[in-house]
Amino acid sequence: MDPAPSDPARLTVDSRCAHGEGVLWCERRQALLWVDIDGARLWMYLPAQGTSRSWPLPDRPGCIGLGQAGDLLLVLAKALYRADLDAALADGADAVPLVHLADVEPHEPRTRSNDGRADRHGNFVFGTMDESATKAPVGAFYQYSAAHGLRPLPLPPVAISNSIAFSADGRTLYWCDSMSAEIHCCDYDPDRAQVGRSRVFARVDLPGAVADGSTIDAEGHLWNAQWGGARVVRYRPDGTVDRIVPMPVPQPSCCAIGGPGLDTLYVITSPQGLGQAARSAWPGSGNLFELRLPRALGLPEGRVVLP
Repeated sequence: MDPAPSDPARLTVDSRCAHGEGVLWCERRQALLWVDIDGARLWMYLPAQGTSRSWPLPDRPGCIGLGQAGDLLLVLAKALYRADLDAALADGADAVPLVHLADVEPHEPRTRSNDGRADRHGNFVFGTMDESATKAPVGAFYQYSAAHGLRPLPLPPVAISNSIAFSADGRTLYWCDSMSAEIHCCDYDPDRAQVGRSRVFARVDLPGAVADGSTIDAEGHLWNAQWGGARVVRYRPDGTVDRIVPMPVPQPSCCAIGGPGLDTLYVITSPQGLGQAARSAWPGSGNLFELRLPRALGLPEGRVVLP
């Protein structure tokens, strides 16, 4: 697929996140949104203006979802909130107004919320991870909806939930445990918060690379940011590799396709865990990067119905 894989990704926002994650494109606002987990901030970038803005949060965010009414679902470490983005964008506003929706694993001190994404039916699916050094499979997956609140999804326990994405019809769910070299998929029933038997979709074939955040494009391909691999990989619907996009930093963490023409790949990155020598060698770690694609491949995000 053109342009050639050697085309470089270029710096978009010098955000210098402590742990950038969860990037997504909002076609209504023509804006890119992402979170800095360790820096406890929400970020927004407007390509048409070339401007960015960020807000502090009361706890570390794991991921975000677009609300149907222009608000956001903000998944913090131990709770879900409705975030009033319009109020945050008002002149002089220095915080994002939040309304508590649900607690997340309040009796499990080892875990925090991690990756997540809105499905195509008004719900939000996310997972948790083990923050302890052991990285035990104590993380789980959940579906949040305005109608039912928080419901567990019967997926296998994981150490680090990641790669959550949905097919265009919303009936296939992709997910992974970043401690494994496999990305899985399964049938998904949004109404009953049920899943079918999981099967291996793709395997990460680069030693030291870890499957992190993913997005599905308009042709049904899955793009996966590979932590430690300095690359984003586009997988065909059958799980074979279609394209490898090299990144100028070692830890890309999540990707999205957006821009006015839905033809730009955006990749957020992280310096988390890098020593001083590595941070000096890759000073762009934690920044947002972009690469122009040969055609419109963006698929609008699902949106969450929020109370």
